[in-house]
Amino acid sequence: MPNEACGLVVVRGGEAIRYERGRNAAASPYRFELEVDPELWFLEDEGYELAVFHSHPSTAARPSRTDVERIGLWERRPFLILSVSSGELAGFRISGGSVRKEPLTRP
Repeated sequence: MPNEACGLVVVRGGEAIRYERGRNAAASPYRFELEVDPELWFLEDEGYELAVFHSHPSTAARPSRTDVERIGLWERRPFLILSVSSGELAGFRISGGSVRKEPLTRP
């Protein structure tokens, strides 16, 4: 706080294995630019899926227009958002400007 937090969730077989904290290079409460250890990308070669995570400090857990427009490398990948104000965590996939909600389950 007050800026958006961000990182990666390492997923295998649909289950979150661990969280890798990132740095928000934008240092903004309205958008994020994720910086993580580049070595994490090699986990995809080992059968893991990488899900981007970020927080919305004061808005709902749903993709903002900025999230959709700046999806970049995260297009079609799991996209997790935590609303800090409500505590809600939600998952999405964004592709071609459209947003699809993804179910999240807890063990």
